Amino acid sequence: TIMLAGMVVLLVMTYGRLGGVTAAHQQLTDLGELVPASLQTAGHQGWTSMPAFGSSLWWTLMSTIVLGVGIGVLAQPQLAVRYMTVKSRRELNRAIPIGGVFILMMTGVAFVVGALANVHFVQTTGDIALIAAGKDVEKIIPMYIKGAMPEWFGVLFMLTLLAAAMSTLSSQFHAMGTSLGRDIYEQALGKKGKGAGVNATRIGVLVGILLSVYLGYWLEVKFGKTGIAIVARGTSLFFGLCASAFLPMYIGALWSRGITRAGAISGMLTGAFASAFWMLFVHQAESKVFLICQKLFGVSSLGMKLVDSAEVPIKFGPILWAFVDPVIIGLPLAAIVTLLVSQWTRQFSTEHLDFCFGKGLPSSARLNGDQSAQEAK
Repeated sequence: TIMLAGMVVLLVMTYGRLGGVTAAHQQLTDLGELVPASLQTAGHQGWTSMPAFGSSLWWTLMSTIVLGVGIGVLAQPQLAVRYMTVKSRRELNRAIPIGGVFILMMTGVAFVVGALANVHFVQTTGDIALIAAGKDVEKIIPMYIKGAMPEWFGVLFMLTLLAAAMSTLSSQFHAMGTSLGRDIYEQALGKKGKGAGVNATRIGVLVGILLSVYLGYWLEVKFGKTGIAIVARGTSLFFGLCASAFLPMYIGALWSRGITRAGAISGMLTGAFASAFWMLFVHQAESKVFLICQKLFGVSSLGMKLVDSAEVPIKFGPILWAFVDPVIIGLPLAAIVTLLVSQWTRQFSTEHLDFCFGKGLPSSARLNGDQSAQEAK
């Protein structure tokens, strides 16, 4: 509720300050001539227009931000944790319309206000948001809220951010901890001592927190701040990796009776390794940071070639391989491998599948009933 209220107030006050929806968008359109030359070269055509089709900025926007986040959000481990705590299908059906509106407001308002902030900064400083923030894109929204919103809204927005962070992090750390305590310590290593799994889970949560804090600082140092927010970049990478590794397996587990254990594991490994390879050797945003490709092949990315000692993107029609996000490669490969391996390996018995899908249980315990069916699945 706090998150939704904060975003609604932010959107309404932004449009109110800029003279309404039509006036605000028209002012933003008129700023097209202020787009920096470097962004124009990359394909930027103004804040109310899509980047030039096939340009590097178009591929970054569509494959990394839109698809990487839009598809990857479906495969986040913390959402799987939330799903497993739902008592019945009735609660899921109730949550769908609410969740749809909520996601639209959380993401849509951020995109809209982020763009409209340029109008505010031009009016107050004479520069677009990127220049006014010293090219530190993560300062744009805080500066906008401080300069354009009343003081009380700063408190509300901080509560909104804290609510969002606590909601997500609690599930993520739970998933990290149980992965170490349950999946690795108890299942893989076979440690079944009393309380051992609980202690391992606690250690896993602590390690997850410390590692997250370290990565938060390390990524900024390595990637720098050159116009692309490390938060957005890191989010899209995580979401894309989750989609490639987990999404085919999740879909198969929920709606298919033909996916085998070997197929699910093979697809997960294929998606993870394909995404990792693409990050390290092809997708320039990451490969130029890790430097593995540079040391082995003399170029920052296998999607680049040297022309007169300068790197030039390799094109295949409108495709710029160096800017194609790993999710575009990893997810289809994972889905194909999952299906093929499942066809070639031993299927589960009908009795086992009926039990997993609730058809072998009393009607009161099926998926549209109480919690016992959820536990069985």
